[in-house]
Amino acid sequence: MRLEGKVAIVTGGAGGIGRAITRVFTREGAKVLFVDISDENGHALEREIADAGGTAKFLNADISKQEAAEAIRDAAVAAFGRIDVLVNNAHASRQAPLLEHTQEMFDISFGTGFYPTVHLMQACYPQLKESQGSIVNFASSSGLEGMPTQASYAAAKEAIRGVSRVAANEWAADGIRVNVLCPFAATEGVVAWQKAFPERAAASIAKVPLQRIGDPETDIAPVALFLASDDSKYMTGQTLMADGGSLKLR
Repeated sequence: MRLEGKVAIVTGGAGGIGRAITRVFTREGAKVLFVDISDENGHALEREIADAGGTAKFLNADISKQEAAEAIRDAAVAAFGRIDVLVNNAHASRQAPLLEHTQEMFDISFGTGFYPTVHLMQACYPQLKESQGSIVNFASSSGLEGMPTQASYAAAKEAIRGVSRVAANEWAADGIRVNVLCPFAATEGVVAWQKAFPERAAASIAKVPLQRIGDPETDIAPVALFLASDDSKYMTGQTLMADGGSLKLR
């Protein structure tokens, strides 16, 4: 198992891609503290993993509050004694054309995505230095391509990519690796969008070389596992696209 003996923190870990990562990490031997604001989903996943023989602890925390970062770190250390992997997956946003974007929309996106990513990286730095661990941050093709109606989300995701590259350079000497994952996955929100706008969804899928939307558990989580594990020990500061070939970085 590729994460045997490792301890991971996963934000947004009770739903969508985060839930898939929590499941896959525990199957690969990690002990996972997963953070979410849904008690129902969190406790259900905690029971599911325990029944499957894995080890995971649910923590209800609002990552938009700066003090949550230290509380999350402390909870992981109290539960499992160390931190080897930090996955900053959680992010909320609102869509609107740029001319209709409000300060509140930018505040939501940066307050749930960019700032929590930075605060958790800072809070967990001592433990990650000790373990020579790995950070997996999430960005999006929305920022890379400048998708319409995604101004606040795109801006926050590109800010995450920027700070990830800085951290990769600054913390390489400490043995900490920092990489970025950009997914295209059939999360609950994407499935709802497919049902609401089938023609638009079909047009989007037609542009994907592999001709489908990725599955969170079988297509996206394994890439996060790769970045978290020693399989990627010679990689840092990189952006990996798990999007069916839609965007090819150079």
